[in-house]
Formats: sequence, C-alpha cells, structure tokens
Amino acid sequence: MVDEIVDLFAPVPAGTVVDATLGGAGHSRALLDAHPHLRVAGLDQDPDAVAVAVERLAPYGDRASVTHVRFDRLAQAAHDLGLDAASGVLFDLGVSSPQLDRGERGFSHRFDAPLDMRMDTTTGRTAADVVNSYDEAELTRVLRELGDERYARRIARAIVAHRPVSTTAQLAEIVRDAIPAPARRTGGHPAKRSFQAIRIEVNAELDVLPGALDQAIDLLAPGGRCVVLAYHSGEDRIVKERFRTASTGGCTCPPGLPCVCGATPTVRLLKRGAWKPSAAEIVANPRAESARLRAVEKLGRGPEAEIGDAA
Repeated sequence: MVDEIVDLFAPVPAGTVVDATLGGAGHSRALLDAHPHLRVAGLDQDPDAVAVAVERLAPYGDRASVTHVRFDRLAQAAHDLGLDAASGVLFDLGVSSPQLDRGERGFSHRFDAPLDMRMDTTTGRTAADVVNSYDEAELTRVLRELGDERYARRIARAIVAHRPVSTTAQLAEIVRDAIPAPARRTGGHPAKRSFQAIRIEVNAELDVLPGALDQAIDLLAPGGRCVVLAYHSGEDRIVKERFRTASTGGCTCPPGLPCVCGATPTVRLLKRGAWKPSAAEIVANPRAESARLRAVEKLGRGPEAEIGDAA
C-alpha cells in the first residue's frame, strides 16, 4: 500500500518521518521521492535490513539516516538522533518478504534451515529455544493465541513428543502430521499458522507494540501523523485500541454523552476503520491480502515551521 502511505504523509509539516520498521527502505524511498519537504530516520532491528537500507538510501545523502534498533526503543533513538519531534512515524509490522525468502533465516516452512526466526540475529532466543524448552501448555498458548491455530494442543503435544526439533523441515512435518487429514486439504500449508505464532513469540512482536505506538504518538509534532500497516489480527487489534485511546484521551464516559471525566484527546483518527489493499494489489502481491492500514494525526497544529531538529 505504498501509494496510500505516500498520500497520508503529504500534508504533514516539513521535517523528519521516523520509519520504525525500515526493512529494505521501500516506503522510505517512496516518501523521499514524493515529498521534498521530508527527511527519514530509519530504524530496524535486523542487521541484514540495515545493511541493505544504508546502501539504498545513500543517494539521498543527509535526508536519510539508518539506525540498528528495535522500535520499542523509538523514543531513545529519536533522542540520540537529536529529534525533538517528528513529522510522522511509520510502522510496517510483521515479517518482511526478504526475511521470508531467505531460507537460512528459518522463518519459512518452504525451506529446510535451522530454527531461528530472530529478526535481530545478534541477540535473543531462537525458534529452537521456544520449540524445545516450552512445555506443552505454553506451546498450546502460543499456537492458539498468536496463530489462531485450531489444533494447537495436538500440535504442541506432537512437538514435545518429537524433541529435539532443530530444523524448519522437521517442525513443518510434525505440525502437518498432527493436523487431521481433512483439515490439511484447504487453507494453504498446514504449518503456516504455527510458524507465524512461533515467530511472533520469538520476537515478542505483540508485547512491544503498544508501548512503541504510545512513544510514536508522544513524539509527533502537531499535524504529524502516525501510520501503521498491520498483517496479523492481533497486531491490528492493538493498533486500533491504542489509536482509539489516544483519540478519546481514554474517556470513560458513556457513549453519546458529553465527556465529564476530563479526558484530553491527543490525536484524531483519519479514518474510522482501516484501509485495505485494492484487488489489483492483491493480485500483484498476494501477501498484501491481509494488510490493514490505520492512521492518526496529532492535534494542535502549530506554526508552519520545520519540525524534526533539536532545539
């Protein structure tokens, strides 16, 4: 949804947009090309993505910077960059296509590779750690809550029975065999939900998201926008909830009645509900089908001065 994202940032004040999930810098390059009044500060926890983004953003000179950091440290990263306020913050959540397509990273059931799945390969637990150390109840919770897996308990029991599990091919086979044959005939590869769930657990993706969104909203200058692209229902629920809280100030008054609780909204919703990809984009990129785009604008637009540099 590059075109929609570019359009959403068109009205923001001149200054810096923080691309909190830089990846291959596709969105950042589109923003820099379309909006001469903007700079980009790119953040990413994946060292491979950082290396690629540095190269791809080099032609933009001092209009772009790249930092190796996870987005839950967004406020600290902005401080380190001398960024007092941002014209925008962009999140493109979930796993990236390069991560999925590089078999050695262990994200995909399509390749035989070590069970890794870390977005930041320099630190943290791996998928092998989760698969081989969680007990059956913990694995069941992960598969059910993070993967919406109907057969979570059966799969968890099978994983425990087959330990140690060290490769993606082993895990995919265990999951497939644990699911009843009739259920394996539709809905794509039977292991896809389990792989998604384990990846989210490995990277604590849902745990760090609420705080990161709050940091992003706090960082915005008046008139600045936070734009979030989510692909997982759990991610989208968190985005919707944090945006709703910010747009109501956490108001606890009954709907339809004047607010008397003293809540102060900090943003306005740019759309009730989410934007979805067009049919043409889904045909061109089937991975976009589950995408949901939400955006808010910080209230209290101030003077039309450039935003983004330290005072």
